[in-house]
Formats: sequence, C-alpha cells, structure tokens
Amino acid sequence: MKTIFTAVQAFIADEDGVTAIEYGLIAALVGVAMAATAKALGAEINTTFTNVVAKLKGQ
Repeated sequence: MKTIFTAVQAFIADEDGVTAIEYGLIAALVGVAMAATAKALGAEINTTFTNVVAKLKGQ
C-alpha cells in the first residue's frame, strides 16, 4: 500500500507534463497571433501592390 501511495505522490509531483502543456498553449497562442497579424497585414499589402500596379499601368 505504501508503494502505491508513493507512486501517486511522485506522479502528482511530476511537472514535466504540465510544462509540456504550457508550452503547447503558448505555441498555440503565438500561432493564433501570427495568423491574425498576417490576415490584417495581408489586406494592407494587397492594397499597396494594387496601387503600385495601377501606377505602373498609368505610365
């Protein structure tokens, strides 16, 4: 019985899984932020290139 109790305590004290989950959540948050930024900048970049093409065609 003592061995099972010790094993459960060791499992609860082990923080490797928690750290991996935290890193996974951080990576997911960074990915969402990058996707949102790319979408926001994508429209501005598209507008810029459209303006450049229009001015080049006008010359």
